[in-house]
Amino acid sequence: MHKIDITKAAGKFIEKLPPKQYRQVISTIFDLRENPTPNDSKQLSGYPEYHRADIGEYRIIYRFDNDTVYIAVIGKRNDDEVYKRFKQQNL
Repeated sequence: MHKIDITKAAGKFIEKLPPKQYRQVISTIFDLRENPTPNDSKQLSGYPEYHRADIGEYRIIYRFDNDTVYIAVIGKRNDDEVYKRFKQQNL
């Protein structure tokens, strides 16, 4: 089982979610501990070490190694803001 490492920005985003969406996102993050490459995850183009997972209207951008899943950004799925924040963090 992998450990979870969440960035400060992703943690703050999670804290502000409504209860139902909070449970969905947290559940998906815990699922990534067991299987960091679920069937519905995809690699990010231009960032081969990063993947994305969609949960309802939200998207998680993450990477993983042998023992840890690193949650980089969480944001609205239908909004390019999540990718803008991701690119700002990785400059």
